[in-house]
Amino acid sequence: MNYKEVLANARTCIGEYCKACNECNGKVCKNQMPGPGAKGIGDTAIRNYDKWKEIRVNMDTLTENKKIDTTLEIFGQTFKYPFFAGPVGAVNLHYGDKYNDMTYNNILVSACAKEGILAFTGDGVNSDVMKAATAAIKNVDGMGIPTVKPWNIDTIKEKMDLVKDSRAIAVAMDIDAAGLPFLKNMNPPAGAKSVEELKEIIKLSSVPFIVKGIMTVKGALKAKEAGASAIVVSNHGGRVLDGCAATAEVLADIVDAVGDSMKIFVDGGIRSGVDVFKALALGADGVLICRTFVTALYGGEEEGVKTYINKLAAELEDTMSMCGAYSLGDISRDMIRL
Repeated sequence: MNYKEVLANARTCIGEYCKACNECNGKVCKNQMPGPGAKGIGDTAIRNYDKWKEIRVNMDTLTENKKIDTTLEIFGQTFKYPFFAGPVGAVNLHYGDKYNDMTYNNILVSACAKEGILAFTGDGVNSDVMKAATAAIKNVDGMGIPTVKPWNIDTIKEKMDLVKDSRAIAVAMDIDAAGLPFLKNMNPPAGAKSVEELKEIIKLSSVPFIVKGIMTVKGALKAKEAGASAIVVSNHGGRVLDGCAATAEVLADIVDAVGDSMKIFVDGGIRSGVDVFKALALGADGVLICRTFVTALYGGEEEGVKTYINKLAAELEDTMSMCGAYSLGDISRDMIRL
């Protein structure tokens, strides 16, 4: 199976909103929610994609010809590539009813683990979503990262018990999910967290804690103060606030502010191995990719996921070779043109 076939298969079953485009740039689905689109006019998802494309790579082949090493060491583990599958929730609502969150995560977590990377799993109002996600992670010896929504503290405690039982190597919280309607309307209150509240949540975790949804230096410093081990520079794919900056626009400043004290991931509009290279050149330790992993799974289940991972890996290796970077540590900011 090649990637073109994966996309063709996906178009037969992915529902009415996502079009499984040759390049997922947010322009066809735009503001379709439910669906893979973004809030408001859909501007933020499109901007995420466009800003990565504005960054160019600096080719340099006057270097020693060596084998490319794409491995990433993080959280005490070595991974084959520096990109992971991002969390997604309500897949049947947004992408069609061939899969639900439980069946989707079962396939994704296993397929990613077999290919040497991690999958982040999502969370939802239905408690079975987190139960199934953490069970899937437990089945691969903890090689996955459950993402907990910013619920009220009692609900978070229940979710963290499931995380501990899964033996996951880390846990994430998508703080930016505070903008989702079902969290805004909860009683007791859920959503935005103060630094003190986040400190209390992080203390519940016995593994590295990742704060997803950081878009400013100020936010990154607050996550650091709360004790986060890592952050994800993310605007939730444009799904919670229209008119946001793109992640590519804010990443370098955040790296310069806190990159020496915590791990930094980034997501939002990253679609190719070349984009992965650009993110690493700006200082990210790794990247998350979400929407196109959904398409890959709908288009070929485990084989579709493997095909997409191999595509990203080949593009990353080629870019590293053509820019004179033979390991992730070789990738530097002077290898891109802003």
